[in-house]
Amino acid sequence: MKMIKAVLFVFVGLTIMITLISLLIPSRIVTASAVSVQADSTKLFSEISELKNWRHWHPVFKNDSSILNFSSSKNELNDIATWEQNGKAYQMVVTEKKYPLVKINIQAKGEKDIENVFTLMPVMEQGNMQVQWQAVTNLKWYPWEKFSGIFLEKIAGVGNEEALKSLKFFVEGK
Repeated sequence: MKMIKAVLFVFVGLTIMITLISLLIPSRIVTASAVSVQADSTKLFSEISELKNWRHWHPVFKNDSSILNFSSSKNELNDIATWEQNGKAYQMVVTEKKYPLVKINIQAKGEKDIENVFTLMPVMEQGNMQVQWQAVTNLKWYPWEKFSGIFLEKIAGVGNEEALKSLKFFVEGK
């Protein structure tokens, strides 16, 4: 009986300690990537803000196996792109589009919404623009979500950087 109490005491203590440590981890994870592109700012803004143009440069949208559906609204906000990948349905909604900023919300059933913010900024070099992509994920207080957030940047950041390199390659026409 003493052994069971000792194991239970250690288990409860570890659980409390892990929960307290997880409370120190932020619940808002921001993954940021940027690339410098030599292009006209209006063309660059059009490539990012129009979801149909993502077929030109985003790896998921360029993939022939992805079935994409687009729907537009009259005010150009709330444009929607839907697709399936690995048996999961995804939806992308434009929530704000005002130069130099584009906000897009990515939703998938059973997953957290990810707010993507694209910002265009002029760079000191003549004709260059910097495209900054921030992916913002809000996590709940649960310890397993907080600890998974530590690895989120390593997983999502690589895909965002690859997409930005593809955007640069497409817009610069190389």
